[in-house]
Amino acid sequence: MKIAVMGTGYVGLVSGAGLADAGVDVVCVDVDLPRLESLRGGVIPFYEPGLEDLVSANVKARRLRFASDLKEALLGRDVVLLCVGTPPASDGSADLRFVLQAAAQVRDAASGPLVLATKSTVPVGTAARLRALVAGGKHPIHVASNPEFLKEGDAVNDFLRPERIILGVDDDVARAALERLYKPLLLRELRILLMSTRSAELTKYAANGMLATRISYMNELAALCEKVGASVDDVRRGMSSDSRIGKAFLYPGVGYGGSCFPKDVKALAHMGREQGAPQSILEATDAANLRQRGLMLEKVIGHFDGSLAGKVIAIWGLAFKPRTDDIREAPAIPLIEGLLAQGATVRAWDRVAVPNAQSHFGKKASDQLSFGPDEYSVVDGADALVLMTEWPEFRSPDWEDIGQKLKQKVVFDGRNIYDPQQLRQRGFVYVGIGRV
Repeated sequence: MKIAVMGTGYVGLVSGAGLADAGVDVVCVDVDLPRLESLRGGVIPFYEPGLEDLVSANVKARRLRFASDLKEALLGRDVVLLCVGTPPASDGSADLRFVLQAAAQVRDAASGPLVLATKSTVPVGTAARLRALVAGGKHPIHVASNPEFLKEGDAVNDFLRPERIILGVDDDVARAALERLYKPLLLRELRILLMSTRSAELTKYAANGMLATRISYMNELAALCEKVGASVDDVRRGMSSDSRIGKAFLYPGVGYGGSCFPKDVKALAHMGREQGAPQSILEATDAANLRQRGLMLEKVIGHFDGSLAGKVIAIWGLAFKPRTDDIREAPAIPLIEGLLAQGATVRAWDRVAVPNAQSHFGKKASDQLSFGPDEYSVVDGADALVLMTEWPEFRSPDWEDIGQKLKQKVVFDGRNIYDPQQLRQRGFVYVGIGRV
């Protein structure tokens, strides 16, 4: 089977490389010529474990190639996967200009019948809009919805071993083509869920909304635990032992971030307002997350009696989660901005996200903000250590060395990965989330 993938961003590159690895002939199309040249050499523009090897192997095997000429790329293709960005607009809705533009380009460049499937996260009714848009082309184009469910940091595994594949199809041509496309990934077990395009479009938002809601709920429970003297760890264990609830996404912290949860929650809430079906739970989820992202700054300021002038704060972790260099909506970013505004000096380190943070802060990176070469260097001479991303190397650090390096033995644990009792026995002041 031969397909084209529009876009070489996170979703497009993982999808294209994953399908190529399953034997599909894939061409990924983009207008960014320097990026295409790098990709041809097997170098990817962001960090995702296992993806660079997957791309390199399939480029060498000639199952995966990259092109800028859409008309040539579409020759002989059966399916086009639309994987372009849908950034949030100022009102929280999804901006569809890139999706509409790409669909129009496919319509004009098509040399034969095609199935056009959106993998981008798009509002309900987008397939209908695209169907009307491509109807004026020379060749029939069947529009479908094929939402992605990729976790940053484990996207390759998610794609190659999917829990389910959702196909939103309104005709038999699109259904047959997409079932054929994904069959190589599902040889042992059929995990395809067929539904209408509208249902598929809503399912992606609904899934992310549910997961985000669980996070915000636990964060609010953690705040209540601190007020009443309960342990959120005990409460979580009691809840998760109920088979109706389970363990996933029940860990309190400094709030969710990344490219999906924040924008998808806002977009679904906007959709509800627009349709006259308010999503009040999601509105509260978003508001709770915004509050949570400011919580660690409040805890640091409170510990130092309201004044951070002259204080040196070490930050461990910049990415919004481990195994990615993505700092979009990462809680560490507003924390650093708040610390700087309070007059503190900040030293930060992350396994892979430092370049993105340096680019984000730009000229703000000065004597007041620096990025160390390793996790221990940023601690040396600091008044406190703040953990914001739970990278594996942070789980069991050398506390004796850290205690000697810190001016004040204070640890703020934004992910609740440390044992409060053990640290306190070592003479540290420990501050977590919802812990007593």
